[in-house]
Amino acid sequence: MLLKTIARKTLGLKNHKIDKIKETENGTIQIDISCKKRRRLPSSCCKKSSHMVDALNPRRWNHVSLWGRKVVMVYKPARVRCSTCGKLVVEDIPWSMGKSNLTTPLIAYISIMAELLPWKQVADLFHIHWNTVRNAVKQAVAYGLKHREIGKVLYFGVDEISRKKGHIYLTNVYDLKEKRLLWSGEGRGIDTMNRFYEEVGRELKLSVTAICCDMWQPYIDTITEHFPDALIVFDKFHIISHLNKAVDEVRREEARELKKNKSEVLKGTRYLWLKNPWNLTDKQRVKLSELEKMNLKINRAYLLKESFHYLWYYRYAGWAKKYLKQWFWWATHSRLEPLRDFAWMVRRHEGGILNYFKIPISNGIVEGLNNKAKVVSHRAYGYRTAETYKLALYHCLGKLPRPEMAFKFL
Repeated sequence: MLLKTIARKTLGLKNHKIDKIKETENGTIQIDISCKKRRRLPSSCCKKSSHMVDALNPRRWNHVSLWGRKVVMVYKPARVRCSTCGKLVVEDIPWSMGKSNLTTPLIAYISIMAELLPWKQVADLFHIHWNTVRNAVKQAVAYGLKHREIGKVLYFGVDEISRKKGHIYLTNVYDLKEKRLLWSGEGRGIDTMNRFYEEVGRELKLSVTAICCDMWQPYIDTITEHFPDALIVFDKFHIISHLNKAVDEVRREEARELKKNKSEVLKGTRYLWLKNPWNLTDKQRVKLSELEKMNLKINRAYLLKESFHYLWYYRYAGWAKKYLKQWFWWATHSRLEPLRDFAWMVRRHEGGILNYFKIPISNGIVEGLNNKAKVVSHRAYGYRTAETYKLALYHCLGKLPRPEMAFKFL
């Protein structure tokens, strides 16, 4: 099979032909392409077949390397009079995306590798600049966002992720069923959630039935405003995290009181009170058993923590509400201020907590995807700008469609 035939089939050429393939002085393989005579070419605006008017100056596109040789495509783009809108525009070039100097197969190849490897490593592998890799990923993500089908998203989760030091966050919205990133934006305030609604949320409004988030007030306010028919389900893992913080605060306060009496009985016992009983080692069980015989405040806090876990075993919201009322009485009469504060926080958000028993969803999937997002950041040793980080997240977690092309990779 001739090299021309291979190039024509892998590029999917219909209205164009390959004039010649030659090797330049620096060892580059150059493919010269021209338009077939008397052909109507699709316009770049409406994609409709239109009459050719004239041709522009030659343009060069970098293509996928062959046998270690750089491949360049040269072609004079035609200008056409769009048969639909009447505009004089450049033809829709089948192997190119917009004004990029990279062919669509090369963009796809680089983006596939950038999904698996750090961008710097991909740049070294292809002997190109890091910005070229970024531009390839940017075009692949732009294509994917334009052509993705969001569909009927029944449940989505909202959570923030730290981008760098100094309380600088990104808010990520995930589809809990498909386990994909729907949207990412800077910050975690009301403005951030409003941007999400304007860009993606309007399309989700009719289909979504429940939204899982933590008890961050800006999330609650904007979700209530923009999704009035959806249930807000507070993530149980965040609730347990608040409870563990309250228990640990009791331990800290009591440890400080005992230290005044030169007693260090609670030294090194933090995780005895925070771990689940079935996760304790034999040595930790023995130590915990000894401490439980002493009349300590932390022991009362520990018992309240363990009794709160029974809430999640209920199947119906009515019974869960009854148990939560009983636990609230125990916590508020425990004479433990951190537990009392936690109990009142639970009372203020009782509706969202009990919605879990109507639609049992949690942000466990969100936390897992956030861990993947951190891996994306760590393998690049961080990104300087939020825009670049969002590109990497969409590329790796968005499950976006790739450009269609005749070129296939092994």
